[in-house]
Amino acid sequence: MTADGPAAGTLADVSPSLAAALGVEGFDDTLGVGAARGVALLLVDGLGATLLDAHAERAPALAELAARGRVLDAGFPATTAVSVTSLGTGLPSGEHGIVGYSMGVPPLDDPTGPADVVLNTLRWCAHGATDPVDLRRELPPEQVQSAPTVLQRAARAGVAVTTVAPEIQRRSGLTRAALRGGRFHGVSALGDLGAEVLDALATGSAEERAFCYAYHGDLDMIGHAHGPGSRPWLLQLAVVDRLVAAITEELPADTVLAVVADHGMVGTDAGWRIDLDTTPALLTGVRRLAGEARVRHVFVADGALDDVVAAWRAELGDAAWVRSRDEAIDDGWFGPKVTDAARGRIGDVVAAAQGNWTLVRSRIEPMETALVGHHGSLTDAEQKVPFLLARGA
Repeated sequence: MTADGPAAGTLADVSPSLAAALGVEGFDDTLGVGAARGVALLLVDGLGATLLDAHAERAPALAELAARGRVLDAGFPATTAVSVTSLGTGLPSGEHGIVGYSMGVPPLDDPTGPADVVLNTLRWCAHGATDPVDLRRELPPEQVQSAPTVLQRAARAGVAVTTVAPEIQRRSGLTRAALRGGRFHGVSALGDLGAEVLDALATGSAEERAFCYAYHGDLDMIGHAHGPGSRPWLLQLAVVDRLVAAITEELPADTVLAVVADHGMVGTDAGWRIDLDTTPALLTGVRRLAGEARVRHVFVADGALDDVVAAWRAELGDAAWVRSRDEAIDDGWFGPKVTDAARGRIGDVVAAAQGNWTLVRSRIEPMETALVGHHGSLTDAEQKVPFLLARGA
């Protein structure tokens, strides 16, 4: 595997390929997984292919798998909520409609109307509020993301489906939107995560089929706080590598472990920040801002679109790619198809950071502004993710 060159597919291809490997009708094995009785999908948050290439010596088990693995595109934006939903549904963001870390959401009964709330899709609350308001009642996750998940479809086909993730995610809005279907096992550390994955694959008979989705988020957390490639990040990479090795060593016969990431990451510092909250030229004519530091959705006042596009292009220059909504959709940023619901959540203007630039909001997002590592944009460092396969003997 190398992060150079074109990707072999996207994250939206992963779960359908794994379901096809189990013989679930309606799915194609486009990634070449091969037939299996059980499959486990381990999502390592933040393990970009470029980072894994650069630090392969710190992760020998992952590097061995990478030697015969593939590189995929995360999809846009390259951020956890979007990518988890692509993994869960087998759809790109333009179809499943989760289009950012935070996104403007029009009324559910009028998806083409004006975005009247900014939803934090990881926490399913009003974004930027001092006292976050839980929006699971007002914006039911099953309605915000209404497409059936691959997990649901596999379970209906008789597959034993299990999600293994931190207990806090059990009833979260994102879990309900992206990963509904099957049983949920809450875990608190790597040991029980690995054990639950192996238990899920060790079904009672050779005729039983199993699909397990598992999530580990500490590498991403360390990358945000200390930077990708930092000493804490490298030590955490070694821990993740040992987890993968331990699961691989005990894989039951005729089962497959697939290791993927939701995005990569770039390191930044204060010298690369453009503060939207203190730059009047970037706020004139702007009604709402959503997204995150590497990708911004800009919702504009009536009649202000052309002026806002011109101002953002002039002010940001080479720091970001700036497109109108229609231009971003036509350029395929959100995939080959964009539904009406997704279109209404995409900003009138979309800005994707280049290089190591960040488009921060120091007043509304002070915690996010202080982070060292960021992701979301279109660069290879953020987009390229590994797809690694190990098969039980």
